[in-house]
Amino acid sequence: MTKKKTPTETPNTAAKQTQDLPFDPMALSKSLTEAYSHIQPMMQSWMQKQQEITMHHPGGMALDPMNATRAWVDFMQHLYSDPQKLTEMQAEYWRNWMTLWQDSARRMAGEDVAPHFAPDKGDRRFKNAAWQDSALFDFIKQSYLMSSRWMHDVVRKTEGLDPDTRRKVEFYTRQIVDAMAPSNFILTNPDVLQATIESNGENLVKGFQNLLEDLERGRGKLQISTTDYDAFKIGENIATTPGKVIYQNDLIQLIQYEPTTKDVYKRPLLIIPPWINKFYILDLRPDNSFIRYLLNKGQTVFIISWANPDKRLAMKTFVDYMKDGVLSALDAVEAATGEKDCNVIGYCLGGTLLTTALAWMKGRGKGEETRIASATFLTTLIDFEDAGDIKVFIDEEQLHAMENEMSERGFLAAQRLKDTFSLLRANDLIWSFVVNNYLLGREPFPFDLLYWNDDSTNMPAAMHSYYLRNMYIENKLTRPGAIKIDDVPIDAHKIDTPAYFLSTKEDHIAPWMATFSGARILGGDVQFTLAMSGHVAGVVNPPTSGKYGYWKNNDLKSSPDKWLAEAKHYEGSWWDDWIKWIEDKSGPKVPARKPGGGTLKPIENAPGSYVKARAE
Repeated sequence: MTKKKTPTETPNTAAKQTQDLPFDPMALSKSLTEAYSHIQPMMQSWMQKQQEITMHHPGGMALDPMNATRAWVDFMQHLYSDPQKLTEMQAEYWRNWMTLWQDSARRMAGEDVAPHFAPDKGDRRFKNAAWQDSALFDFIKQSYLMSSRWMHDVVRKTEGLDPDTRRKVEFYTRQIVDAMAPSNFILTNPDVLQATIESNGENLVKGFQNLLEDLERGRGKLQISTTDYDAFKIGENIATTPGKVIYQNDLIQLIQYEPTTKDVYKRPLLIIPPWINKFYILDLRPDNSFIRYLLNKGQTVFIISWANPDKRLAMKTFVDYMKDGVLSALDAVEAATGEKDCNVIGYCLGGTLLTTALAWMKGRGKGEETRIASATFLTTLIDFEDAGDIKVFIDEEQLHAMENEMSERGFLAAQRLKDTFSLLRANDLIWSFVVNNYLLGREPFPFDLLYWNDDSTNMPAAMHSYYLRNMYIENKLTRPGAIKIDDVPIDAHKIDTPAYFLSTKEDHIAPWMATFSGARILGGDVQFTLAMSGHVAGVVNPPTSGKYGYWKNNDLKSSPDKWLAEAKHYEGSWWDDWIKWIEDKSGPKVPARKPGGGTLKPIENAPGSYVKARAE
């Protein structure tokens, strides 16, 4: 006799239990099993290789390289010091959970329920329709958003923390929250689940191969690939603007570019890029090259290409970068053109160096600062008091550990800096590639900007230690006389060179409110412009792109918030605004100058050899 089926055993009910899933569970199980059978021998082979490497090269990393323990202990002590507030926050958390459970149950029953917790605008992790259409994945998404926001609220509402500790705990909390996003895991990412079924697990096998290749590339340390590194070659399809290297020393090659106009402005233009990355961010492709734009506007353009230092340059100091970099370049520009002054652009760290050079020349009292007719500062910090999340990585304990590391090698390895900047934008520069490369098994897209971002440079030990201690930790550029170079006190307040500051609203390296504070330190005529986007994309924004926009306001005496509220917004690129400003300071037109036309003869073709040196 056949047993009568209960309602919970009917085929229709069973179908309802799985109809909300955007995949077939049986097909997924089969695909995961197939993938694991291929991955297991690959994993065993790699682990055996790593054991052999460890036997020959023992040693490990510090247990707390970011000095996080003290911040967490301090935070927990303050959190538990107010039991009533902690209880209220915990009660709020459980109320949110109950609301989410009730809403999810109603939705499972077929009701149309608006979500309580929605992703922020621009959050690309939840683009797949399943995050909205599936009640299960909507619950996963909302529970993550609810929990992560509650975690941030707990940190914000905990009283008594000093600003540095609060910044550290907020930063570490964000790293935890970003890492635990459901989009980062196979079974809670609908894109990955669908790809696994469709490819019978081939995406995971390919992803594991990508993972092993990145581990090999990093010599056992994971270096996540962010682009197709074979798609670009410096001097062939990036950094292709014609020019000549006309001067070089241990620290720099100076490039003079071929003119593209019959006549040029009399006063030449020198660009000081940062030496944390390479100069060709301003010359990626012809259609977004700032250097080509300047040439087409009739400027005679020179740019410093910094050396990628090794142990040989370990003792090069910040002062050496000023003298052998900025001052030597000014001498070379004069020798190449016959002009005793020039307009100068400093980008990021290059702008901080430009500030130091101007203050030093002014302090000498010999009128040398007039060699720089105008100064343009691109995303430049002068006041480091509120320098943003990057200060999480810079305190006395971490600096001491860094100095010990640099003393052995003579420099700070480029990968350390790259890892730091990646953590500042972990979702964009880490987790998006973890999903793409390792879970979806795809190759990263060829992207010139990310190729440049990975082509980073080492930092000489003496220079980097001086820079971090004097600027980030002690903020000496804001204090007259706190820095002395050759017994000359540095006072940025006395700089009266006409200046143009360009900052970007979403800058995670040089926050715009901090650059605004620095702009107000200078004593001359200062214009401040705030562009949309971030540290790189906001700067490299040609007029032809039709993207972004910028704000201007001549009143620098108000607070940053008031300045922005009263600023006028303009569509288009800041390039066209700045070029009008610089043309007023460039003098009359003269016949175009060819590289090598002065007393300095060409050494080699642009982009030169220094830029091609790869960091370890």
